[in-house]
Amino acid sequence: MKEKLSPFARRTSLRQLRAFGAYVRAGSISAAAETLGLTPPAVSQQIKLLEEALGGVPLTVRDRDGVRPSEAGEEVLLALARIEAALADCAAAVAALRGLDRGRVAVGVVSTAKYWAPFALAAFQRARPGVELKVRVGNREQIVTALAALELDLAIMGYPPEDQPLDKVALGEHPHVIVAPPDHPRARERRIPIASLAHERFLLREPGSGTRALLRRLFENAGIHTAGETLALPGAVEIGSNETIKQAVMAGMGIALLSAHTVATEVRDGRLVLLDVVGLPIVRTWYLVRRRDRRVLPAAQALWEHLLREGERFLPRLPEPSDRT
Repeated sequence: MKEKLSPFARRTSLRQLRAFGAYVRAGSISAAAETLGLTPPAVSQQIKLLEEALGGVPLTVRDRDGVRPSEAGEEVLLALARIEAALADCAAAVAALRGLDRGRVAVGVVSTAKYWAPFALAAFQRARPGVELKVRVGNREQIVTALAALELDLAIMGYPPEDQPLDKVALGEHPHVIVAPPDHPRARERRIPIASLAHERFLLREPGSGTRALLRRLFENAGIHTAGETLALPGAVEIGSNETIKQAVMAGMGIALLSAHTVATEVRDGRLVLLDVVGLPIVRTWYLVRRRDRRVLPAAQALWEHLLREGERFLPRLPEPSDRT
């Protein structure tokens, strides 16, 4: 029995969907045309046909910031992401069946995990050199967005989103600490109340970072108002990477809440100290996650099993109290 297609499915082509996706990404018809190797009128025509297939519903809205997808446009972009992911999976599966290669895996790594996750991935590559890894490093918000767009086979992160259909498993403990330069006035104090640090100069990651959100909750639990995502602490400095924050703390610019796994080497070397703050370290969990609605190909499954089996042994050791300056 032949399956009946909806009128929309019969009238819609992948070319139309890709033209719309390119238009939203590029922000203009001419830029989309250049990306696709088409003429601007051809791109406009594809988008017009797509809107007609949807009954004339506008797919974009224009405001002072430029073009953005309408609510209907967001649904179309999600459908396009699913189709592109399915096509990529099909190509990888067929290539594996033909023996052309042994697969490709797209891995998301939150930036805090870049101090240990590459070692776990390198061990996998040594065991399976034929598998191509595509590694995307970003803050939590960027990795969550990539998961939602079905761009990743799996991801390593500390705070899996609750609004996506995910499989998630714990990889190991993820402690967070407050670090300072060795000559900081409070470096040798014990049992420091977190509220007493509210007037210190904190070095912060950008909004969307998991460590920034954790620091906000830490102060709010101590009764310190933080103005939501802005985290309005006196003299706070926003810095876009953990590595730069570490260097800035060592230079004496301020103190910072960071994953202990990002500072283990500097603490052992005496270039940073852990402040003995009441309630710290905050121990969270590293998770391995993947979308339930993305097809799991053999290479991705092999990496999943490798990280479940071996991932925890690559986590840096948090210095014991006796190790601290």
